[in-house]
Amino acid sequence: MRLVTSPRRFTIAIPSPRDTADTPPPELTLAALERWHHALAEADERCHEPDFAEALIAAIDCLVPTESALVILEDARQAPRLLYQRGIPAEGHDRILGRYFSRGYLLDPFCLAVDQGLAEGFHHLGEIAPDDFFHSEYYRVYYLEAGAVEDCYFLLDLAPGQRISLCLYHGLSATPFTRPELETLRALAPMILNLGHRHWQPADPPPIDASPNPLTDLLRGAFRRFGADRLTEREQQVCRLLLRGHSAKSSARELDISSETVRMHRKNLYAKFAVSSQAELFAIFIDWIDR
Repeated sequence: MRLVTSPRRFTIAIPSPRDTADTPPPELTLAALERWHHALAEADERCHEPDFAEALIAAIDCLVPTESALVILEDARQAPRLLYQRGIPAEGHDRILGRYFSRGYLLDPFCLAVDQGLAEGFHHLGEIAPDDFFHSEYYRVYYLEAGAVEDCYFLLDLAPGQRISLCLYHGLSATPFTRPELETLRALAPMILNLGHRHWQPADPPPIDASPNPLTDLLRGAFRRFGADRLTEREQQVCRLLLRGHSAKSSARELDISSETVRMHRKNLYAKFAVSSQAELFAIFIDWIDR
């Protein structure tokens, strides 16, 4: 990262092969830098206070304004738990959050990546999601209908199996972050993680409760059993990957079989469910989970 100075402003030039000519690096004016430092100091003061998350996100807004934010406790033993939210319209609050935290998280690529040991740091959905995710029915229902085109996350490790995710996205205008905005957020990660650890990491952590959460076990078990009454084991595996947004190609990599074999299993499972698309299969899955 190069810091180029001029009498009136600082310009952060972040080299990236993905940047294009029409997306120049972000510019930080002295006024914006001063606002960031003041807001950062305020977030530091609010550490261990109820409004810490609000202050931390306000500091981020000084450099990369965001419309919507969620702070979520991710736990391997239970469903994700919402700690803070901003920018979700009141009329859609129950519909958007309720359906996600009740069962939608089971197919979320970020939750799956967390379960598989996603490293602490800054992550963008495009780096985590399966290759066909942005054409999936899950993406349409749980992202586009919620106003999120793409989101990004600051992930903080707490106790074993327990993490905090700070999710940011533009939910009102439903626009993606630009590449320079994502790179700026990535550059903020060390400071965001440091403050987050100070606030959410208890000085004297309680003993870890290793007992399973019955509802979460039921939901995850239901996801694994979906189609067991009519599909072969391999067809079930292909079905789960399909629901999560994997193409035939990436499913083949996951299962170490050929793409042609995946397409054959997909054709067979569609026939057994009497559907002709991933959207129809997804609707059956959601109805099955609800029951």
